[in-house]
Amino acid sequence: MPKLSVIIPCYYNEANLPTTTQILFANEANFPAGTTFEYVLVDDGSGDNTHAAQLRIQRQHPDKVIVVKLAGNTGSYNAMVAGMEYATGDANVIISADLQDPPELMTQMWHHWQSGLKLVIANRQGRDEGALKTFFANTFHGLMKRLALPNTPEGGFDFVLFDCQIKERILSMQERNSNIFYLMVWMGYAYVNIPYIRKQRDIGQSRWTLQKKVKLLIDSLLAFSFFPIRAITVTGFCLGLVALLYGLYLIASKLFGNIGVPGWTALMLVVLFVSAFQMIALGVIGEYVWRGLDAARRRPLYVVDEVFPVIPDGGSPAAPSLASSARKGA
Repeated sequence: MPKLSVIIPCYYNEANLPTTTQILFANEANFPAGTTFEYVLVDDGSGDNTHAAQLRIQRQHPDKVIVVKLAGNTGSYNAMVAGMEYATGDANVIISADLQDPPELMTQMWHHWQSGLKLVIANRQGRDEGALKTFFANTFHGLMKRLALPNTPEGGFDFVLFDCQIKERILSMQERNSNIFYLMVWMGYAYVNIPYIRKQRDIGQSRWTLQKKVKLLIDSLLAFSFFPIRAITVTGFCLGLVALLYGLYLIASKLFGNIGVPGWTALMLVVLFVSAFQMIALGVIGEYVWRGLDAARRRPLYVVDEVFPVIPDGGSPAAPSLASSARKGA
């Protein structure tokens, strides 16, 4: 029978998990008869008792819950990839542990997958959140849509159902400092998007800091767009044209005897402006170079500390793919 793997990255979600899993288990009744489920709970190096909460749930539901504990905090996107490696379903869905995304949409997403679509996106049509969070999110996704991936849905998304074929392609790419949701869209598969209103978080406090949001914006733009490099080229060309015109003006002034004593203020403004542009340009180029170096090292995206897998039909524990073993042995 078709199996759905629900991947849940967890970071300081000790208080959320009992409620989250209870709602997800109850949601199974909305699926067609015969559908089987698997839940992959990934602890992304939480400093609280998230892992202990995961183990309690796994002991209560040993037939369908897998717990993956990472050795340290590697970021939510790497935690999602870790969950993908241990997921064995025909289709996979990624949902946050804080339930800001409605689980009831999973049934509709599942029907679209059964009709033949390999990618189903639930995109945020609006947010029941503060003005600052909403502004940042809209700015981020707006920039990505205009500068990198014009085929992404409005409002952004991080609640998605995808086929196991997409999962295997993501695992084989081993993308670093990237955004796996935009990577799915970048692949070019046809998809349907389901709009919804994102709810406020009811339990616990978000660990999605401003620093992490800025890093995600930089990583996403550099991973999917050449705009920063091209912006440097265009700006440099414009500055060179301005310098050429100013040089011609100085030559003409010299020939006609109209040149005055050069001003210190004007000179310093030009030097500081050009120097600032050069430093920004070096910084952007350095970001690209660093990402190339990081990829060349081929270090693992994460290190798995412990796994508590499902043991189906009394057999051996579910094992990760060969790609997973190779990555952890790198």
